[in-house]
Amino acid sequence: MNAEIVSRTKREGYIQNSSLILLAFSSAFFSRLLETVGFPSIINFLHFAIVPLAVGIVLLNSKTKNRYQIATTWTLLSGLAILLGVMLVSALVNKAGLINVVLDFLLLGEPFLLLVAVISIPMSIKRWERLETWLIRFGFINIFLSYLQQYIIVPYFRQYLRTGLSGADLVQGVFFISGGGNTLAGGISMFFSAYYFQKANDVPLWQRVMVLLASLWQVIFSDTKQVILVFLIAWSILSLIKIKNIRKVLMSVIGIVLLVSMIIWGAENLEAFRAFKTYLSPEVLNPSNDTTQIKLLPLSMIPSYYQSSLNWLFGLGPGHTVGRLGQGMLSKYDSLFTPLGATYSPIGSAVWDKFALLAGGNGTSSISTVFSPFWGWAGIWGDLGFVGLGAYLYLGYLVWSRLWGDDFAQFLLLNVLIFGFMSTQLEEPGFMLYIAIMVGLRWQEKRLENYKS
Repeated sequence: MNAEIVSRTKREGYIQNSSLILLAFSSAFFSRLLETVGFPSIINFLHFAIVPLAVGIVLLNSKTKNRYQIATTWTLLSGLAILLGVMLVSALVNKAGLINVVLDFLLLGEPFLLLVAVISIPMSIKRWERLETWLIRFGFINIFLSYLQQYIIVPYFRQYLRTGLSGADLVQGVFFISGGGNTLAGGISMFFSAYYFQKANDVPLWQRVMVLLASLWQVIFSDTKQVILVFLIAWSILSLIKIKNIRKVLMSVIGIVLLVSMIIWGAENLEAFRAFKTYLSPEVLNPSNDTTQIKLLPLSMIPSYYQSSLNWLFGLGPGHTVGRLGQGMLSKYDSLFTPLGATYSPIGSAVWDKFALLAGGNGTSSISTVFSPFWGWAGIWGDLGFVGLGAYLYLGYLVWSRLWGDDFAQFLLLNVLIFGFMSTQLEEPGFMLYIAIMVGLRWQEKRLENYKS
């Protein structure tokens, strides 16, 4: 066995590194839940300090001598440096505050930082199994909380919850209570169950199927139909990419056809599936309909605020348009960020006002977050321009190109790509960090398998 797997570094170093990664991940994954049970709201920002600190310690403690591992780590760090550099230029061009740059960089770059930490460790099989076990536990916790909320908390304790949300919108798993938490929880459950189905080979098949069905039912009763839509699109794209493997393509096509057929039949015949008729309505998908106009609002409105040609390249500044910062994060916590020099822009509010005007007439605001004007790629482009969008996509390409052809990791990345057109999942720490750690563990697993062979 290769000496790097056995490892001659101190055992304490491995324990420290893996524990730091789990701590960093948990600080973001459970922050919403901690706030709900009584912790101060600042708990939501604690991970912005813990993750970079933990990553720095892990990198300093890592003793890997594997050249490819070192090269991959430095390549991703270089990509992050490019993204940060673009943000600084954008801030200078638009006179944005330094705290805007810091927050925007952490929102977009934090998942890549955690991924760097995971892949930088010369991980042993035992350490890999430990991290995977915790990842699976976190997935089960999210599913369990979603069912608890659906069948106990929402029906019997709704009156004690201080929130304007109700019904399916309150089924949010570990993201309870937050705006859009049901979509985040549904997405995490689907990714986890797909991972568990293919990886838990020591578990009976019927149990793995039950976990998959439990996640699917969670998506249905939490009314997060867009998760299945994204899942199917990503699955279809991956099948086309893997066209050389005819068997995989046929299996994927059969699976997609069966699932789509079930959804269409259910939308017509079962009450639980009625919401899926949204995507089958010709009126909703009509390009001249208000839903399309609402979706494209940022693309039409943001350029009207440009003052020079540099805005096309570097946007209107970090946190100044329709990303998570400009959408409401800065204004919601203005008492915290204003003393730190945060800068604000009226663009997010202007898009909201136009959104309300278009949606108010026919109720399109209640159809689906798929038609929201606040979506990830629009936010990155609005804040950082085409150069910033290119820098972020380049980071994604670096991860994609260094996965050693792992289908599941590529499937996850495709889901992220598509979710970027839906809402602000690209800037949701708990959601993105879960995906990052899954991708990192798959990378480490492939590395260990290569050393065995």
